[in-house]
Amino acid sequence: MSGSAPGRLLYFMGPSGAGKDSLLDWLRQHLPAGLPVQWARRTISRPAVPGGELHESTTPGDHAALRAADAFALHWEANGLAYGVRHGELEPLARGRWLLVNGSRAYLPEALQRYPALVAVHITASPEVLRQRILSRGRESPEQAEQRVQRALQFQAPAGAAGIEVRNDTSLDAAGRQLLQALEQLPGWPNPVSAPAR
Repeated sequence: MSGSAPGRLLYFMGPSGAGKDSLLDWLRQHLPAGLPVQWARRTISRPAVPGGELHESTTPGDHAALRAADAFALHWEANGLAYGVRHGELEPLARGRWLLVNGSRAYLPEALQRYPALVAVHITASPEVLRQRILSRGRESPEQAEQRVQRALQFQAPAGAAGIEVRNDTSLDAAGRQLLQALEQLPGWPNPVSAPAR
């Protein structure tokens, strides 16, 4: 690889109510310009919606066929949807780039088997904040909300996995700056690439 530093996979995950997607949106907007990192596009068995994640949309049947054909380097199911990341989306790792993936806590052990050097980035919040955010959505009953909170409390990353934990308890900006600072402290984190002089 012509002496370039190896790429590394950043695997983001978090429970319902932690604000993971909002935090990832914040990160997209605040990463320094010219930073040689990329985002892996996901394939999801749901239609794309304006303002939502820019993903490849499939039907559940097509998604199952893609999985059977080994089209995905990573794949999991959560909340009634099927998710996948195509092999081509992870190709930048071989070119020494850092790659950010929006993943799943339940799938982390298998992702680690496939990419042992990945960094697990766990976005979470206190039980009180998780409970409040879940109930405020109005999609779950108090009992269902409590089940989600208890699952969040039970999560433990596999032993030996490199990891970062960010608590998104207060403002999105505060959590975002905490996350960005933690990323910048990772060994080998790349520096922005200056644009060539005209």
